[in-house]
Amino acid sequence: MTTHYNKMLEPLDLGFTTLKNRVLMGSMHTGLEEAKGGFDKLAEFYAQRARGGVGLIVTGGISPNFRGRLAPFASQLSNRLQVGKHKKVTRAVHAAGGKICMQILHSGRYGYHPFSLAPSAIKAPITPFKPSAMSVGQIQKTIQHYARAAKLAQQAGYDGVEIMGSEGYLINQFICRRTNKRDDDWGGSFENRSRLPKEIMQAVRAAVGKEFIIIYRLSMLDLVEDGNTLEEVIELGKAVEQLGANIINTGIGWHEARVPTIVTSVPRGAFRWITARLKQELNVPIVATNRINTPEVAEEILAKGEADMVSMARPFLADPDFVVKAAAGQADRINTCIACNQACLDHVFENKRATCLVNPLAAYETEIVMTPTTQVKKVAVVGAGPAGLSAACFAAERGHEVHLFDKASEIGGQFNYAKQVPGKEEFYETIRYYQNRIIDTGVHLHLNTKQSVESLQAGKFDEVIIATGVVPRALDIEGADLPHVYGYLEVLRDHKPVGNKVAVIGAGGIGFDIAEYLTTNESPTLNVNQWHEIWGIDQEYKERGALVANPVGHAIADPSPRQVVLMQRKETKVGAGLGKTSGWVHRNTLRAKGVTMLAGVTYERIVPEGIEVSINGEQQLIKADTIVVCAGQLPLRSLEAPLAAAGISVHRIGGADVAAELDAKRAILQGAVLAASL
Repeated sequence: MTTHYNKMLEPLDLGFTTLKNRVLMGSMHTGLEEAKGGFDKLAEFYAQRARGGVGLIVTGGISPNFRGRLAPFASQLSNRLQVGKHKKVTRAVHAAGGKICMQILHSGRYGYHPFSLAPSAIKAPITPFKPSAMSVGQIQKTIQHYARAAKLAQQAGYDGVEIMGSEGYLINQFICRRTNKRDDDWGGSFENRSRLPKEIMQAVRAAVGKEFIIIYRLSMLDLVEDGNTLEEVIELGKAVEQLGANIINTGIGWHEARVPTIVTSVPRGAFRWITARLKQELNVPIVATNRINTPEVAEEILAKGEADMVSMARPFLADPDFVVKAAAGQADRINTCIACNQACLDHVFENKRATCLVNPLAAYETEIVMTPTTQVKKVAVVGAGPAGLSAACFAAERGHEVHLFDKASEIGGQFNYAKQVPGKEEFYETIRYYQNRIIDTGVHLHLNTKQSVESLQAGKFDEVIIATGVVPRALDIEGADLPHVYGYLEVLRDHKPVGNKVAVIGAGGIGFDIAEYLTTNESPTLNVNQWHEIWGIDQEYKERGALVANPVGHAIADPSPRQVVLMQRKETKVGAGLGKTSGWVHRNTLRAKGVTMLAGVTYERIVPEGIEVSINGEQQLIKADTIVVCAGQLPLRSLEAPLAAAGISVHRIGGADVAAELDAKRAILQGAVLAASL
């Protein structure tokens, strides 16, 4: 078999065992760990990824004891009664030809409950609970609990464990003087602060013996004030290597860091440089991570000797067959992770099950099942946006005869506008994926084809799916018809000339996208050095935590070509409705570019000089050369009622169903669920 990914697909010999390739599926919490019957679902979730060719899987974090739990009912492995459910997972993975390690994670001060413990009683900014400082007895007991959890994991059939020493969890909290203010043998000097991970490593290795994989997740970049120095990181890396770690995985950034590390605007492979730097100092295999989402990026990192393995987490939510497709020379068929966070991390932080915007079957493998149809139907899908593409491809995959219509000259719908927004370049990948999937599933594609009730009746379709999307809501105020007033589509689709002073009406997701589009010259996502400069990451690692003391910020690194005012009627914080794990990045980016954000705005009238508004009862003129309207959308579903009246079975999905805020996550899920039911 010929492939371009020879290094990625090369086996990795760990001495007592061999991994079939250099791809590690990174740890992700799905929420199934705590759900009723969740381990049965989790078994199939991991088994699919094992069948998809992953060299080594790491589970979501499992606490070694009660106080280390992430949340009140979060998973822990602390007694033999809990081993049985884990065996379901390990048996399924092994039957599928895979290997799997369980991650042991003690949340420390990140625990979302009143029983949390930490090196010092310092509250984290991301949880309302202040931890108690650990007594020496509690520290020693916790070390024993790590060893116990590892031994139980071994009994459950895992091939190894990953000790979570990064991302700001307990071990990381001990290592950093930022959170460790102790004056005993567990605080003060770095030797004392690093005592916990070293004693955990020692205890775990003693408990499991030599022939059991231990991965240590080393925080290589803390990206917080008063984090560790490069010298301290190297010192700890060498220590855990000597104490028996088989693999050292890279950890990037604490959860409280104000530097984005995984959102879509982070350049691909943005942190490979630090893994490459540590690889010069260590002898055990070392893993590169964060925003590696294509086999090309993975292969380049490995071929350049920057790492021995690559870790990808969300890319295996997006496509469980990532590795087998790459090995078969079908990388263009991979459903690429677009790093949107909307269905994975945002769900986890809302205590919902993690899944994937571009693959709604992720973590629902046993519930949304695409069984081959026993009764072939002729199906029309009107609209080739995300909802229509999802429904058409899944229905065709099941064996139906599917005809997909769109009046536009290309597929993708609103994704064609989103992909132009700086930082959203990954959306090109989803459109590429569907272009190929249409071919592979045998969907009959009809572009530049507007459908009517008559044409659909003439086609004698058994089912018609309305996925016609939305139309922008018109602005109903005086002056809305003036020539300097544009809808967002006129800016993103028609590329109409926009002046130097711009007022944006509506501060939802589209309003933020428009503001980003209008204030960016060159996308930093495509220029990794500029991106590091903007976010104040010190690639020379002269500062603690690798943070530049006074970063230049967006305003200097990429000065905005325009003055933009972003307005909303709601009195809540501007951007409050954006994604939990990515909204702060958008707000900070626009703030740094000098975008004015106004809430509680009443739009009075548009005049040639700009827009007259009132805020808190005070009238003012916001001067603008161009007004861009992002004031919501309306569903486009004029075909539905007459088709139903004609006795045709008709369904609506996506924006044609609900147009409140453009929602590709819901659209693609609706398409999948409907297709599974036809």
